[in-house]
Amino acid sequence: MIEASRAHAHAALAEPRRLAIVDALALGDLSPGELCERTGQSSNLLAHHLGVLESSGLVRRRRSDGDGRRAYLTLAWENPIVAATAAQGAAPTGARVVFVCSANSARSQMAASLLARSSDSPVASAGTSPAEAIHPLAVAELARHGLAPLAPAPASAADVVVADRDIVVAVCDNAYEDLGPLNVALHWSVPDPAAGNADAFGKAFADLTPRIARLADALSNG
Repeated sequence: MIEASRAHAHAALAEPRRLAIVDALALGDLSPGELCERTGQSSNLLAHHLGVLESSGLVRRRRSDGDGRRAYLTLAWENPIVAATAAQGAAPTGARVVFVCSANSARSQMAASLLARSSDSPVASAGTSPAEAIHPLAVAELARHGLAPLAPAPASAADVVVADRDIVVAVCDNAYEDLGPLNVALHWSVPDPAAGNADAFGKAFADLTPRIARLADALSNG
């Protein structure tokens, strides 16, 4: 069964236009429309190739937590074939990496701490509607991995982000849609763990980990 699944995945990747889709998603998640623009494929052709990649377990489609009419495509990073296949991608340029989510209480805090451990690049985090405090389960999840928040409390994106100088990474759909694609270098469609238990925060951390590793490598080689 495992061998058949691997063969299916390799067969799905044996097509240049599908490889182009995987490479386009190497650093960030994109909507189907954004993928059309990035790869130059028509919507019908893209839909066909996405169907093959999704059925092979290489790409996932997620409905936006913000505008439910939108969907985003992301690579299935837990699949080792994905990590071995996706091109590194060109690193965005800027003086500092700023991770942004809605409340700056969980996802952006975890992402900032992870990158600070993995890269020498300056890093910060902020929220479009910052909470009063960092979520205690986010603090606990970071501690479980030997990390801690970089700041004592959430901050506002309006106060933190310096236009045209920062690499803004939106780690939630609401922040991405609030800020707009022109103001965001990368978008990661990570589900909000705030309404869940400790397992939800563990899943968010696990979702962020391979993305941070790819971004750190791109920044170091950029």
